[in-house]
Amino acid sequence: MYPRKQYLEKLIQKKDNGRVKVITGLRRSGKSVLLFQLYKEYLMQNGVPQDQIIEIQLDIFENVRYRHPMELDKYIRERIGDKNKRFYVFIDEIQFVPEIQNPYIDDPAAKITFVDVVLGFMKMPNVDVYVTGSNSKMLSSDILTQFRDRADEIRVFPLSYAEFYEIYQGDKRGAWQDYYTYGGMPVTLSLETHEEKSRYLRNLFDQTYIKDILERHRIKNDTEVLEILLDVLASAIGSLTNPAKLSNTFKTERNIRISSESISLYIGYFEDAFLLKKAVRYDVKGKKYIKTPVKYYYSDPGLRNARLGFRQLEETHLMENILYNDLIRRGLDVDVGVVEYNTIDTEGKKIRKQLEVDFVVNRGDERFYIQSALSIADPEKREQEIASLVRIPDSFTKIVVVREYMKPWTDENGIKYVGIEQFLLDEGFLSH
Repeated sequence: MYPRKQYLEKLIQKKDNGRVKVITGLRRSGKSVLLFQLYKEYLMQNGVPQDQIIEIQLDIFENVRYRHPMELDKYIRERIGDKNKRFYVFIDEIQFVPEIQNPYIDDPAAKITFVDVVLGFMKMPNVDVYVTGSNSKMLSSDILTQFRDRADEIRVFPLSYAEFYEIYQGDKRGAWQDYYTYGGMPVTLSLETHEEKSRYLRNLFDQTYIKDILERHRIKNDTEVLEILLDVLASAIGSLTNPAKLSNTFKTERNIRISSESISLYIGYFEDAFLLKKAVRYDVKGKKYIKTPVKYYYSDPGLRNARLGFRQLEETHLMENILYNDLIRRGLDVDVGVVEYNTIDTEGKKIRKQLEVDFVVNRGDERFYIQSALSIADPEKREQEIASLVRIPDSFTKIVVVREYMKPWTDENGIKYVGIEQFLLDEGFLSH
């Protein structure tokens, strides 16, 4: 059990605020531990009796009956009858509660969902409601809207590098390599050998993530396509792509015909399950978004590596993926940047070129341009890495994050340099 201070503090801040707390995130990333152990312990230490904490976990077999919204409502109401006491209701993996026909209304459009159940509890002044779920489309957008602005979402990520480093049991000098290899899924830290970690991460895909997607979307014949698509995206993290390009890859490399529309749909399923995150491109000078191509990043480097049998451990791409995840975890808005400029080719003709900025990061009215670089050991390499940054015509902070440890410094262009571990361990660096 790990402290998860960032998320626990958010729950404590939102306690008794009259809104439902919706805890979302990748399955097995620690949502249940956060709510049922860490937050429950906090409540009890602060005077809440255990019998006033109502808990139900819907992903275990003994509670399948309560996946029916009316049975769930009945179960909880029987335990919160005393209006003179304050109750805290915890419902885990609420996406298991399906939509049903309203038995009291003769209209096919009349439905009952878990939203109706939760809204009923929210109207009780002595009840504080918390739910967890592992499907972003259902919980992060549609359901939050249905709660009529009476919900707060708390997104839980796998262990950040800072969390991982704090509890890492080995020589701290090996923490970074272990993190970019096995990632931050909490259970992996309790496993000792490579074989154990690899087996656990592979089983998460086979027994949990892919199985969930197949069942949720009633997919019967495209299991192989889903598996291959996950591998292709894992192999290409940090590379620009789009569904049409991926469709062509299936055709030329696998001799499988699948439409770009189907690929787009399946990638959406991966995003909904929090396995992947899409980063869109932003034209820095033109101040506009470019719809395609885009980049995809895995929510956890260990899961990404497990997809590929730990065969493609390119530190450059993994470092970029980890940096992206950490910026998102901090609640920042992150895009990938494009800087266009005019130059002259070898024949003396004017041409327009594009350079990439790994991340354009926004925090309110602040902006940061961040480049991820494995090394800037020689001047030529450094010039290559900062080529896009020096062409950005504004005064926002520009940062190069490098692999090696270094004392943070600023060059003659005003560009800051910092080591990846220092950047990940010091969230205040963006405020320096």
